[in-house]
Amino acid sequence: MTHSFDSRPVLIAGGGIGGIALALTLHQIGVPCIVFEAVPELQPLGVGINLQPNAVRELYDLGIDDRALDSIGIQAREWALVGRNGNDIYSEPRGLLAGYRWPQYSVHRGQLQMLLYRTALERLGPDAVRVGHRVTGYRNDEGGVTAFIETREGQRKEIAGRLLIAADGLHSAVRAQMHPGQPPIQWGGAILWRGTTPGVPIRSGASFVGVGSLRHRVVLYPISPPDPATGLATINWIAEITVDNSEGWTQGDWNRRVSVDDFIQNFEGWNYDWLDVPAMLRGAKEVFEYPMIDRDPVPTWVDGRVALLGDAAHVMYPVGSNGASQAIVDARVLGAAMLAHDVTPAALDAYNDQLCADISALVLRNRGAGPFGILGLVDERCGGVFDDIEKVIPAAERDAFMARYKAAAGFAIETLNASPPTIAPGVRVHGA
Repeated sequence: MTHSFDSRPVLIAGGGIGGIALALTLHQIGVPCIVFEAVPELQPLGVGINLQPNAVRELYDLGIDDRALDSIGIQAREWALVGRNGNDIYSEPRGLLAGYRWPQYSVHRGQLQMLLYRTALERLGPDAVRVGHRVTGYRNDEGGVTAFIETREGQRKEIAGRLLIAADGLHSAVRAQMHPGQPPIQWGGAILWRGTTPGVPIRSGASFVGVGSLRHRVVLYPISPPDPATGLATINWIAEITVDNSEGWTQGDWNRRVSVDDFIQNFEGWNYDWLDVPAMLRGAKEVFEYPMIDRDPVPTWVDGRVALLGDAAHVMYPVGSNGASQAIVDARVLGAAMLAHDVTPAALDAYNDQLCADISALVLRNRGAGPFGILGLVDERCGGVFDDIEKVIPAAERDAFMARYKAAAGFAIETLNASPPTIAPGVRVHGA
């Protein structure tokens, strides 16, 4: 008996990092797809993010190599926590220096999205990503799915596909339909201010450094190499405080441009011989304010021929540098499930079975401060003031804490290095 290949596309809601990574994956395995993105034009928005080695491995397997990634960021060398008094709490090498077979990258989020977008247009063609098209809902049909779409001009369309994958982010309309009783967005009380400032890289020259305490800290890392003429790199920074959240987030906007004068009083006097925090904050051309938010996990990411991916599935606190990384991994695991089960609901179920429970647990782990939880232990044991960290938290305890987090987040060194490719080179879906 011969099988006729179903040429209907997989429909993807959202042209962010997860959605475009999925489109590239589907193209790699021979599955037609269309991406629907609500904004009229994709632009390199956002600030710095980190790509963990598990995600970099997947980008390499998509043919996006270190030359491409070096053009939008730098390979990270160190992850470090420093107490408010300037004394080291914990540090470890990252990426290749830690023994991974793949580097960790610190990149500009918007530049990564545009790199993926350009690659998708080159490989899939100019009509693969349809901007100005928002997916507002869906209907599971016999043997397929229909996506409800609204254009920027107010047109309403119904488009049929084999599957619908919702990578439409925090405010996912597809998730809202799939789980109509979900609780509202959860804000734990932390407020983030984010910006980029020209500066001299500190420590290793490519270090991610958190300074302060669990409820009051600054994080910084370079996302570009130093300019040969000035020696200055682009330093991405996040300033954070935790406040009473009993009245909820009252600002309305989930991100808004603010003046540094609105919050710098929280960091006056944070001066060290290796870092002047107030000067770094004042050096940014623009600053954005965000609440640190997530959503309570849902019991499943799948409804028939529809699945959630990326932030639509598991928006999480940005404390473990794994939000964008997990979206990329999601796309690859879903592609592998289609290789095993064809482009069917069974593939979505296999993807859900592999990731939903573990990543939902990671969302809750990040809500408990993720790797920054070490700062909470320091706060509890000595009020954040110490001369010798060994007397507060011995090295063995610090190392064990971090090892547990890496295992939960999917980038334990030995496990990742020994695992086969998620998608083997040259393999395509049956009939493609």
